[in-house]
Amino acid sequence: LQLVESGGGSVQPGGSLRLSCAASKDMADHYNIGTIAWFRQAPGKEREGVACTSHLAGIGGVPKYAESVKGRFVISRDDAENRAYLSMNSLEPEDTGVYFCAATEISYYTCPLDDHAMSYWGRGTLVTVSS
Repeated sequence: LQLVESGGGSVQPGGSLRLSCAASKDMADHYNIGTIAWFRQAPGKEREGVACTSHLAGIGGVPKYAESVKGRFVISRDDAENRAYLSMNSLEPEDTGVYFCAATEISYYTCPLDDHAMSYWGRGTLVTVSS
C-alpha cells in the first residue's frame, strides 16, 4: 500500500504550488479509498490537518479545510487516475512544512481532519515559503 506525494518545493510568499498524491495501483484496485486528506507538520510543531475530501455514493462529500487555509487551498481528487491534489495559492511563510497525503476506506459526509481517522500515509513532501 503506497501513497506518494510530489510537487513540493520552495516558493516566495504569495506564490502557488500544486501537490499531488498518487495511490499505488494495488491500493486502488483492492481498497476503496473513501476519504483522502492532506496534513502538514511545521518544524517544531505537531502535525495538523489541512484539507480532506470524501465521497458518498450518489451524494458526494463536503470538503473540509483548516481555518488557516480556507479560501487559499483547494483539495481535489481524480479517482480515474488514482490521484489527489492540493492546490495552494497565496502561500505564506506559516504554510512551510512537510505535507503528507493520507487516506482511509471510510467515507464521510463531512470528513474529519483527524490523523487518527486515517489508515494510510505517504512519506511527505517539503514545502518552503520564504523570501
